[in-house]
This record gives sequence, C-alpha cells and structure tokens, in this order.
Amino acid sequence: MSGDLERTCMACGHRNEAHANFCSSCGERIGADPDEPTASIPVVRAEQTDDHRGDREIFDEQIGILVVDNGPKGGSRYALDSSVVTAGRHPESDIFLDDVTVSRRHVEILSADGVYRARDVGSLNGTYVNRQLIEDALLVDGDELQIGRFKLRFFHGTGAGGES
Repeated sequence: MSGDLERTCMACGHRNEAHANFCSSCGERIGADPDEPTASIPVVRAEQTDDHRGDREIFDEQIGILVVDNGPKGGSRYALDSSVVTAGRHPESDIFLDDVTVSRRHVEILSADGVYRARDVGSLNGTYVNRQLIEDALLVDGDELQIGRFKLRFFHGTGAGGES
C-alpha cells in the first residue's frame, strides 16, 4: 500500500486500503462522518477453552487419556488403561507415533491408583511436559505431553466407564 492509497484506523492505528470502510485489524469503522448514527460492533476474540469434555466422559475417573492436540494424528485419543503404556515409533508400541522425530521406544506412561507419570526411556529428542524437558514427571489434568512433533493433552476420565 502506498501512503496516498490508505486509510489509518483511529482506534488502533492500522493502515488499511483506501476503499476500506472497516479496519481489517480491529473491525472499527474508518472514514465515517462522526455524526453518522451507524455503530460498529467491536471484534471479540474467542478464548480457547476446549477441555475435551466429550472425550473425558467416555472414560472412568480412574482412567487417564491422552488426546492429540497437534501433530499428524490430531484428534486421536488413547486410553491409558494398563499400568504401563508405551509410546514411540516402534510398531508394537501401545501408542504408535509414526514420525522421525519420535524414537522407536520414546516414553512410558506409568499408572498406579489413578496417578500417572511420564518417563522418558532414552529418546533422542526428549520428552516434554508443559514445555519442560523431563526424565520422569507426574501428569495432572490439562498437562501437555510432547513426544517429537506430537502434542498430547492428558486428562482423567469423568464418566462412569465404557460405552455399551
């Protein structure tokens, strides 16, 4: 945009194209007569509050689940329904994550009495909980477990258990 072909928003200072009636940054009306009765509606940014409620309701309170938030398997969910659940690039892993950023044997999720821990088992790229490199860490609801490019969210179930 050149200087004579733009309109500056008085609300946020963003430079818009000359023919724009509304700011492309904040949505405020630009170039209008101040006495004109037309009102603009402020832009509202939605807060992301996805707590995976639907995923959680499927599983019993004592069962942990991992939901893939980001990565090649986005949306996938895994029940942590045994005392040791393995995750890695090895085809026999309980959670098979087929990506070169994941070690063949990357991490184990250990559980006892509804308490879950993530333990790195010598992975090349490391295992992260809430963006902190870990060797062994307690998992609590809402924690982000990163295994290579995969970002998984940990939760306990909230339901009465399996579907019929």
